[in-house]
Amino acid sequence: MKKRNSHIKILPLLFAGMLLLTACGGQTADETQPNESDSVKMQNTEQENAAPQNASETDSVPEARSVTVNSSETVSVVPDMAIVVYSVRTESGTAADCQQKNAASVAQVVELLKGLGVEERSIQTSDFSMRPVYDYSGNTARITGYEAETSLTVSDLKIDGLGDILSQSVASGINTVSSITYQASEYDQSYQEALTKAVDMARQKAETLAAASGATVGRVITIQETGGYTQARYENTAGVNAMNARKEMGLQDTVESMAEMMPGEIAVEASVTIEYELTE
Repeated sequence: MKKRNSHIKILPLLFAGMLLLTACGGQTADETQPNESDSVKMQNTEQENAAPQNASETDSVPEARSVTVNSSETVSVVPDMAIVVYSVRTESGTAADCQQKNAASVAQVVELLKGLGVEERSIQTSDFSMRPVYDYSGNTARITGYEAETSLTVSDLKIDGLGDILSQSVASGINTVSSITYQASEYDQSYQEALTKAVDMARQKAETLAAASGATVGRVITIQETGGYTQARYENTAGVNAMNARKEMGLQDTVESMAEMMPGEIAVEASVTIEYELTE
């Protein structure tokens, strides 16, 4: 009876020990594996440590400073060339005869121009028209004849002899002067001079602005030509109107009557926009 009781007491002790070992083993496994919250904390810590370093790198890059200015300069040049557009108009009873007479008058003017030293390549037929002439005095309009008109454009004319060319052309068969345009053969040189002055003035403006802001003008970042490059010219409208009026009144043009045809000066303008670097 005594041996049976001793075995019964040992069994509960063994069972309790096994429970204790199982509990200790599970707790050790949980402690060795990091949980999700711990990994998030580690990432946040790394980002916080890296942020100040990146901010210091950004602060170390200096901010670029610049100033942009516009400048325009004008150079005056005396024109020495002219372009004349005038026309020969003829009338006749038939279209064929009218055209023939008009062609003869144009040929006469062309020969005159050549004789005055105008090169043939500078003479161009710029327009031609043929139209009937109507009589509206009755109830029904009727054709009484035809009118032909040929326009000539004469370029590269020297202003020194322009008055003589115009007066002799009118006497030779020119009926109407459409336009007289003055040009300068030295336009390119004058434009380059105006560009140089515009760039110099832009630099002065930039230096003034820089000094007012406590900076110094450095290198040119960008430069742009903003003015349009066009051949300098202008038309003498007053002279053309006066010449046509004298022609209608039957007055003969002379070199003296061409005094108002002489030009003054042509303004050649250049414009630029320049961006400069500013330094301390």
